[in-house]
Amino acid sequence: MTITTANSVTTLLQELATGSVKILDLTNRLSPETPTLRLPDPFLNLIDFSTETVSEYNEPGPFWKHKNIHTGEHIGTHIDAPVHWVSGRDGHDVSTIPTERLFGPAVVLDVTQEVAEDPDFLIRVEHLEQWQKDHGPLPQNAWLLLRTGWDKYAQDQEAFLNADETGSHTPGLSAEAALWLATETNISGIGVDTVGIDAGRGAELEPPFPAHYHLLGNDKYGVTSLQNLAELPTTGAMLIVAPLPIVGGTGSPARVLALVQNA
Repeated sequence: MTITTANSVTTLLQELATGSVKILDLTNRLSPETPTLRLPDPFLNLIDFSTETVSEYNEPGPFWKHKNIHTGEHIGTHIDAPVHWVSGRDGHDVSTIPTERLFGPAVVLDVTQEVAEDPDFLIRVEHLEQWQKDHGPLPQNAWLLLRTGWDKYAQDQEAFLNADETGSHTPGLSAEAALWLATETNISGIGVDTVGIDAGRGAELEPPFPAHYHLLGNDKYGVTSLQNLAELPTTGAMLIVAPLPIVGGTGSPARVLALVQNA
């Protein structure tokens, strides 16, 4: 470690200790009530999160309490690894994602007003280009966080999926925007406050589910069900994504934290 690096780490630790840098938790609570994706027939869904008590200061374990957990990989706040999608089948699983890609600048694109008027709102390339005109180029290894305001439904399955007979109605990326982010930028990935990285009606786009197809197929990652994006500045925060390193894993529930300079 160089002196400069050592001093930088020391400074960060001091700023955390004094509160001049604060930690924001962007993770949705994980319980059997956490809203999860529901695929239509004939597709199979993952199991929901649940726990099973093995011992609780009793005969099976007199001095301790511990549980088994049962969950799908893509439940609650989680990361999508490239192997989750057919376009990324030869890419990284969760355990092999380079650790330096799990840390990076966090930048926020706020479309809450547009989504309030249209829950099927799609972010287009022009929105991304305008963001760059206003704030500069997307940084290397950045996480682009799409703030739609959907986290207000994060503990309500019905409202979170917002489904009717025509499908789920939640915002996301257009196919062209997903391709642009995948091929024209050096970001690590995107984060969303919805149930998945594609819009609710993403199956109707070309290709179907373009955020999955283009981003995961180009070694970029997605994090879902984020909370508290309204508390982040547009630029200047740092994101930490901490999934379980599941060997062969296509995704994993993750703790997602942001470091933010206090005003």
